[in-house]
Amino acid sequence: MKLGTPLSDTAVRVMLLGSGELGKEVAIELQRLGAEVIAVDRYPNAPAMQVAHRSHVIPMTDPQVLNGVIMAEAPHIIVPELEAIATEVLADIEAAGMAVVIPTARAVQLTMNREGVRKLAAETLALPTSPYAFAGSAEELAAGAEAVGYPNFVKPVMSSSGKGQSFVENPDEIADAWTYAQEGGRVAGARVIVEGRIDFDFEITLLTVRSLRDGAIVTDFCAPIGHRQVKGDYVESWQPQAMTPAALTSAQDIAGKVTEALGGLGVFGVELFVKGDQVWFSEVSPRPHDTGLVTLASQTQSEFALHARAILGLPVDVTLREPAASAVIYGGIEAQSVAFEGVAEALSVPTADLRLFGKPEAFERRRMGVATARGAGTDEARERAREAASRVKVVRV
Repeated sequence: MKLGTPLSDTAVRVMLLGSGELGKEVAIELQRLGAEVIAVDRYPNAPAMQVAHRSHVIPMTDPQVLNGVIMAEAPHIIVPELEAIATEVLADIEAAGMAVVIPTARAVQLTMNREGVRKLAAETLALPTSPYAFAGSAEELAAGAEAVGYPNFVKPVMSSSGKGQSFVENPDEIADAWTYAQEGGRVAGARVIVEGRIDFDFEITLLTVRSLRDGAIVTDFCAPIGHRQVKGDYVESWQPQAMTPAALTSAQDIAGKVTEALGGLGVFGVELFVKGDQVWFSEVSPRPHDTGLVTLASQTQSEFALHARAILGLPVDVTLREPAASAVIYGGIEAQSVAFEGVAEALSVPTADLRLFGKPEAFERRRMGVATARGAGTDEARERAREAASRVKVVRV
């Protein structure tokens, strides 16, 4: 692919569908390579919109409106950055050869909800997963929960960042779990998945990169990323996560099979459970992963640089530079027109860096920024990242 000049007839136009903090980093990396970036989301002044060449605010699930924006902008590449999109439009665009959908329209459709990707992994590819069942009503959920056993996890098939997720210990909690899943899902009335709990030692994200090398698609793996979650939402991550050679080989095999089945180019965030040498598939995102924010400090090329390079057909380098960690900065308040205090204090922590996302409104558990730090090992890096994050306060203006 020839790379032209933004805002000219030679520009390579890339449209981001979803413009959050991950999309913002992708937009910056694309612009470093001379791409023209159009950011689209459902609310104004989203993070990626603040750095894009142009932006549009639309209802992302409205096929007519989405198609109209794509027709008007005529992007060469479309990069979905969230789940709630009218994916049938992307399939039509791709089939007509009007744009390249990253990684593919089929991959976006399969991974936009947990049902499609779980069936692909467990039933088509026969990969090890937790026991599971899908339900379209509270009654079906109760039956599914009995089948997989207690305790279990109930999640909307379409959600992110732990929204709508419950840990259910007994049948008396099923009704509340169903209601909470409906409130937290991206689509009203959507189905849910109930998953049996696996006795695992830790969970990893294995960033898997499909790129072009000498005209052929090759797959590379970043060092495994460990992470800690609270109510399904990541609060800190670190790289590398120590694991046995056998487990790493198994993890790469599973991630390779899943991403090959999805096809296309770019970064995939493959989530896996690990116990000793055993590995189970959990989920996959066909885009950079929130736990991968640690790569801003740990790798020669961050997951965002890798994504930008891969989708433009350029070489990638997944080399781990040094151990690092990330820690989330939450809003802590419900407010608009917020400011950040303690930034200088946070940046005084050795090796610490910050990304303040620029979100226009704060919620109690909304990610407003992230602190990263490096260290001689992951323990030191985690301590530094947590310390830096704790010094930043979101305040009303």
